[in-house]
Order: sequence, then structure tokens, then C-alpha cells
Amino acid sequence: MAKNPITSPLADADRDAVGAILQATLVDLVDLSLIGKQAHWNVIGKNFRSVHLQLDELVVLARNAADQVAERAAALGVTPNGTAKTIAASSGVPEMETGWLKEEQVVTSITASLASLISRMRSRIDETDKPDLVTQDLLIGITQELEQAHWMWQAQAA
Repeated sequence: MAKNPITSPLADADRDAVGAILQATLVDLVDLSLIGKQAHWNVIGKNFRSVHLQLDELVVLARNAADQVAERAAALGVTPNGTAKTIAASSGVPEMETGWLKEEQVVTSITASLASLISRMRSRIDETDKPDLVTQDLLIGITQELEQAHWMWQAQAA
């Protein structure tokens, strides 16, 4: 194997642990963006336009966060993997039904997906407390955005 061209400021064990956390986060965020687009294309109902536009906002959030996570991994000398095969094999985001979906189904599903992801993000925040505060800070910021989105999706159903 060739020598890693990107060196890490972290010790090898810390780099590997943080790299695994970043990879898992990347996979979840890419999957969230894909689920958001799938729902965006298939949502129907009286509140179609509102949910359709809110899904686009969620996709932008997820894609931007995924890019930040992947670039953090690369900066630490860890190669990010966002291939479709990897996403399908390892995402922790709950699947969404396919086909036409009433806006109530979409709101319920997206709200549950965000709750699940936020729970995993909070665990990852705890796990990065010792090995890398910079990554922890990144995860805190992303989680704050996800929690704001979660609130707004919950408000749709309230």
C-alpha cells in the first residue's frame, strides 16, 4: 500500500476513530439528501408546495453538511467514501416508502429520520470529545442545524 499523501495532526488511533465517525456521518447525511430528493419528487397532497420546498431546504442542508464532513475526513488523512454502494450498505437513516406519498406520510417519515440521525449525531459528539475537539465542533454545528430542521418538520404535523 502506498504511503498516505495526507498527514494527520492526530495520533493514528485517534485519526482512525474519528475517521470512522466521520465516515458514518457522511453516509447518513448523503442518504438523508437522497431520501429528501426521493420524497421531493413524489410528495402529493393539499400542502404539496410547502412540503416540496421544505424538502429542498433539507437536501441543501444534508448536502452541505456531507461536504463539510467529507472535507474534514480528508483533512485528517482519511479518504471519505460516498459511493452509492457504501451508502446503501451502511446508512443508519430509516428507509422511506417509494411511490406517491401524501404530505402527511412525508412529514412523519422525515421527522422520524431526523430524530434517528440526531440521536446518532449526539453519540458521535460524545465520542469525539477526547480524540478531536475540532471534529466535535463540526458535529455540534451540523447537529444544531438538524435539530432546527427537526423542529420545523415537527411543526408541520402539529
